[in-house]
Amino acid sequence: MSVVVAPMPRTALRRTWRFLASVVRQPSGAIGLALVLFHVAVALGSPWIVPYDPTAQDPNAMFSGPSPEHWLGTDTLGRDVFTRTLLGGREALAVTAVAAALALAWGGALGIAAGTLGGLADRIVIQIIDAFLALPWLVFVAVIASVVGTGTWLLIPALAFFYGLPIVRVARNAALEVETRDFVTAARARGESSLAILRLEVLPNVQDVLLVEGAMEWSWMLIAFSSLSFLGFGVAPPNPDWGLMISDARLYLTVIPFAALGPMVALASLVIGINLLVGAVSRSAGVEIVQGVEGR
Repeated sequence: MSVVVAPMPRTALRRTWRFLASVVRQPSGAIGLALVLFHVAVALGSPWIVPYDPTAQDPNAMFSGPSPEHWLGTDTLGRDVFTRTLLGGREALAVTAVAAALALAWGGALGIAAGTLGGLADRIVIQIIDAFLALPWLVFVAVIASVVGTGTWLLIPALAFFYGLPIVRVARNAALEVETRDFVTAARARGESSLAILRLEVLPNVQDVLLVEGAMEWSWMLIAFSSLSFLGFGVAPPNPDWGLMISDARLYLTVIPFAALGPMVALASLVIGINLLVGAVSRSAGVEIVQGVEGR
């Protein structure tokens, strides 16, 4: 028995391309997309293009400045900074992308459910979310890591949980706003179930808001992941990672500044690219971005 997958309707495909074109026509959207695609391409292709082994130490080349052999110089152990910078974002991108997807899934589902159901369930959910948002999450994750051990993949559930909390609030507020519209009232009058209303009426009208918020949380996660690696709770040495590289070079900034500047510029350009792209997407979709500091 064969299964035939129906192609995307032509009108939907045309609408998608029109939306993407409106994003790229904005200078911020074009620059942001270029930066994000560049980092993704580097992360995927860097193992085959780097000139040196990222963990190979050369005692004769320690504390070297930029040169034709080492474009960004070497670090305290004689390792090539350019090679380690190219490879330093691979784990950060993979871990935070998975964590962002999980945060968007659970945070969006819980927030939409709370906003759609309302009443006591909504009040309980939002009070619990507010309580967790008040916690100093970085200290909380550091304590967990010290108990269960360090490891990048152990950070996924922690990042997904804490960065899903703001998504719950955004999803809940968006669902509450949709609940007041006439088409939802009409659906209730027709006797449709809450699940049907959630799936057919609410979700299609909040998905743009959720995608924008999820992408914003992804950029915050990248900074958080590098911060945890800087503190010793992320990527374990000698593996290359931007946060770990900055931590290793912080005591020698006047001697080998490029050992820290390389990963700092790489991380900053990726975060800026994501934020520029998200801003362009939100303007094209008519979504207002409201940033807070809760849970960061």
